[in-house]
Amino acid sequence: MAATLQEILLAPETQPKVMADCYTLIEQEVSDNSGIRGTALKLAYKTVSAVAPGHIRYLMEAMLPQMVDQLEPFWVEFRASGSSEFGDYLVKRGDEVAEALLSVTDARAAASGRPTVVRAYRTVRGGAGKHIGASLPRVGDMVAKYAA
Repeated sequence: MAATLQEILLAPETQPKVMADCYTLIEQEVSDNSGIRGTALKLAYKTVSAVAPGHIRYLMEAMLPQMVDQLEPFWVEFRASGSSEFGDYLVKRGDEVAEALLSVTDARAAASGRPTVVRAYRTVRGGAGKHIGASLPRVGDMVAKYAA
């Protein structure tokens, strides 16, 4: 039986590399955004980074298992479909994938005791699906790097 994404991406020898790639991906996506929404996203990211240094990395580490859980059904469907690029597969299901991933961040924000962080999250939540959709090719490439 094929290994699950949990077994692959969260293996002790792989997880630190995945975390580093996730952080790089987030930095690239924030940097690539422009316009009003991009400015709001950059401001929220800067606010969280300034108010709680290291919080972004902490959140990534804390949420990675749930994010991987949310990606698992898409990975299983992708493997069964015979498609060649996981990023393209995710893009075709962009809204569904974005909402699955946002369910993790929404739950985290709801449980947060940091009002500044929650406000920053709420500022960008409305456009978050679009931002996630734009990142799906990179997300797919990153997953495939370890799981293919």
